Amino acid sequence: MVDSADPMKAVLSRYRDPALARKLVARIWDLARDLPKIRIMHVCGTHEWTITHWGIRALLPDNIEVRGGPGCPVCITPASDIDVAVKLALDGINVLTYGDVSRAKGSRMISLEDCAADGGKVGVVYSFMDAVRIASSNPDSEYVFLGAGFETTAPTVAYYILKGLPRNLKVLSAHRYVPPAVGFLAESEDLEIDAFINPGHASTVSGMRAYKPYFDKCGKPMVFAGFEPIDVLVAIYMILKQLRENVPRMENEYVRSVTWEGNLKAQKALQEVFDFEDGYWRGVAIIPASAMNLKEKFSQDDARRVYGLERGGGDYFPQEARCAEIIKGIINPPDCPLYMKACTPSTPIGPPMVGLEGTCRIWAQNRILVKDFRCMSEACRINHGTKYVRRL
Repeated sequence: MVDSADPMKAVLSRYRDPALARKLVARIWDLARDLPKIRIMHVCGTHEWTITHWGIRALLPDNIEVRGGPGCPVCITPASDIDVAVKLALDGINVLTYGDVSRAKGSRMISLEDCAADGGKVGVVYSFMDAVRIASSNPDSEYVFLGAGFETTAPTVAYYILKGLPRNLKVLSAHRYVPPAVGFLAESEDLEIDAFINPGHASTVSGMRAYKPYFDKCGKPMVFAGFEPIDVLVAIYMILKQLRENVPRMENEYVRSVTWEGNLKAQKALQEVFDFEDGYWRGVAIIPASAMNLKEKFSQDDARRVYGLERGGGDYFPQEARCAEIIKGIINPPDCPLYMKACTPSTPIGPPMVGLEGTCRIWAQNRILVKDFRCMSEACRINHGTKYVRRL
């Protein structure tokens, strides 16, 4: 029985309905019959959590593969940005950032958390609003906010910059814009991606329209999806239906949040504050028009200009780690020799294990190992995708 007095539980029950999930899985198997190997990529850490936590990959036919792309903001933050933030903290400037960003290691395998243990000035905040409040309360101290994230978190930074930051607060922007990354991944010959599940939260800001130029160029199905298991299963069904009909489209499964235009106020703030320039995504590549760098008119707020810092472009991963391949969705976490050995959630080495939305961390927290994945896949084949629904 669903508690009718709790509207949220009532909503979630619809998007976690086992009977509906079984019907969707059966239809997916029907659509997948006789199709060649299909590779679907999502570019969102929350999608990866849903897919992994609910065991969705194990429900799919062998010829349907869902890969996790570079949807973790901590994972793709350049090592050089972490390096300069560490240097600032050790030089006596208060560096503020999010908790998982503070644990990401730079090119010398030193994180902001590590440098705090050595006397560096580092503070963890939950939002940019916290950084503004802290700086306002301590006007005699210098602060730099290391901002990592996509167009979901960047509008808040843009809003406060337009409003006027405290004079002692600067921004080190490592923000990235997702639509160009999807376009880049769609054209990658190495990845050979056939279709995309586009991010729900980021697309709520950017709108579907931002992806139209990339869709027109690649001609691959793109479905904008929500984050519940039924959302993801419907998105996979919609993609396979397009491929079966040989008519690629941009479709919106997440109609309760995503629109064609997106959040116009948030977009306006981003466009007023940032230049969208070529930017490095750690482990991926330099992607055109994807880095949100502060405009010249806001140079007084830009930590790069104030302190003479270079733009983020450094790439470094621990020896033997296969972080870049995991970030790009080429391999799964258990294929890395460090996974759940030297690199664990309590002793993270590579950024995919550090970031809350990192693929390795999600797999580890859901206890996904090679033997587990094979076991679930076998159970799914035995039941023809209609009876085995993990946790639903």
